[in-house]
Amino acid sequence: MDEHPNAALYRRAFESGDFSGVVSEDIEWWEIGSPEPVRGRDAFIEHRRESARTWDITADLHDVVANDSHVVALIDATARDEGGDSITYREAEVLHVRDGEFTHRWALADDTEAIARFFGG
Repeated sequence: MDEHPNAALYRRAFESGDFSGVVSEDIEWWEIGSPEPVRGRDAFIEHRRESARTWDITADLHDVVANDSHVVALIDATARDEGGDSITYREAEVLHVRDGEFTHRWALADDTEAIARFFGG
């Protein structure tokens, strides 16, 4: 059975580490534990650049499933800060898809409070 096109879209972005070409101009990207989303493609791209300067995050894609309007990705991740502290967590990313672009992203994790503390949320 072939993978759903939206699952393939997510998998390609995840594997390349570059979501900038697949998020909508009006993306709302919710980070775990954050009270407000990152809004808009330009803010999203800047947010990703800043995050890469602050944390080294490695992630393994456990699975991805999709339909015509949503993608759900199961991820195991480890983040390290500049001081060498780290956190390992599991998350489920849920993305809304419209016209081949991600318009909203939410993430649920196994320990939201610990993740928010680590990332300063």
